[in-house]
Amino acid sequence: MERDFAVARLRANSETVAAMVRWVSDDQARWKPTPEAWSVLEVVCHLGDEEREDFRQRVDYILHRPGEPWPPIQPEAWVTARAYNERDLTPMLDDFLRERHESLRWLRSLQDAAWERVVTHPRGGEIRAIDMLAAWVAHDHLHIRQLNELHWQFLAGQVLPESLDYAGGW
Repeated sequence: MERDFAVARLRANSETVAAMVRWVSDDQARWKPTPEAWSVLEVVCHLGDEEREDFRQRVDYILHRPGEPWPPIQPEAWVTARAYNERDLTPMLDDFLRERHESLRWLRSLQDAAWERVVTHPRGGEIRAIDMLAAWVAHDHLHIRQLNELHWQFLAGQVLPESLDYAGGW
């Protein structure tokens, strides 16, 4: 994968996330299909924190500080520890988009970066900078899929007793 492709995908993915959540009501933003599932709001908060504290930072560590230990992160624990579902969607979306803009600016600034540099991740084994960049793009797609599923599940709950069968199976 090339950096320019990844940057283009990251930009497009941020636009997709924005389009998927910008019109969501407060009730839908906080709604969860099950108590342990994430809400739309929690996904958006997670994306902002991951942008700032995970992917951009880890690519930087691989490229510019290969021997230094990575700062610890706890993305799953942050959902409750940082009270994501008590926040407001619009500022959290704006935060994610601002952080993504900064990531894109930073990625474009990297000239002659050592994308093939390898470090050893404590849980994941050897990982190259380009692998981390690819994982960043893939992470977006996982959460875009999650947001899409949350939209479908919310809709299904809103239309009862009507049927969604004609649309096709989920």
